[in-house]
Amino acid sequence: MITKPRPRRTVNLRILPSSMSVLAICAGLTSIKFALEAQPHTAMALIAAAAILDGLDGRVARILDAESRMGEEIDSLADAVNFGVAPALVVYVSLLSTVPAGWVVALLYAVCIVLRLARFNALLDNGTQPAYAREFFVGMPAPAGAIAALGPLAAKLQFDGGWWTSPWVVGAWMTACSMLVVSRIPMKKMHAVSVPPNLAAVLLAALAIVAAAAFLFPYILIMVVIVAYLCHIPFSVRSHRWLAAHPEVWGERPKQRRAVRRAIRRAQPSRRSMARLGLRKPGRPT
Repeated sequence: MITKPRPRRTVNLRILPSSMSVLAICAGLTSIKFALEAQPHTAMALIAAAAILDGLDGRVARILDAESRMGEEIDSLADAVNFGVAPALVVYVSLLSTVPAGWVVALLYAVCIVLRLARFNALLDNGTQPAYAREFFVGMPAPAGAIAALGPLAAKLQFDGGWWTSPWVVGAWMTACSMLVVSRIPMKKMHAVSVPPNLAAVLLAALAIVAAAAFLFPYILIMVVIVAYLCHIPFSVRSHRWLAAHPEVWGERPKQRRAVRRAIRRAQPSRRSMARLGLRKPGRPT
């Protein structure tokens, strides 16, 4: 069977995802330059631009059917630079350069991001994970870790100096972010979150508000995103545990999962009703 050669235009477009990754690396490295020149506003904007390019390159590769092993490696290296090295150096130059321990904290964060990415790549090559595990990250993903690490700098740019700009507070915050990045806490992937149809209009309105806030109050938006992400972690852990205990719903859609969860909750007697009967839940000593 004779196969037709790909059109030249399609072949040329196949380098677009890798080009976006290279541009993201350039943006991340340039953010360090502006941080060294005491321009943290521009440095944070460039890291945000790198994050946007990082979020688009994979989707563009899938749309163009241009996925390749080399592209995956470039994307992984871009993540290490944009979400590990660049935020660590920007925060160090802006907030931690006055204390000797600041450089140690910056190194710790950058190394933890690299370790997290290495583990992520290893898990992708491991085909023994259960189906539900694909809906969760193991530990805080690198982009979320970068946003969290930049939180104290965003607070300084919005509210000027305060206790939140103390090198010791910033160092403790960066250390906590590093631990979350390399932890094994399950965190829900955004594309795995389903929105009921009756809430679609509300979600679109919320996205409009977020888009407006990104231009009017970008640093406040960063802090709100950080708080919202940290608040979602307990719910993500609970969802992970529930799915691990109910393999019968792994192949079901989110709507069916919610229905099963409600049915199980209704079938189980509440603590109050069991207390009235003088009973205890199974597994607890009497």
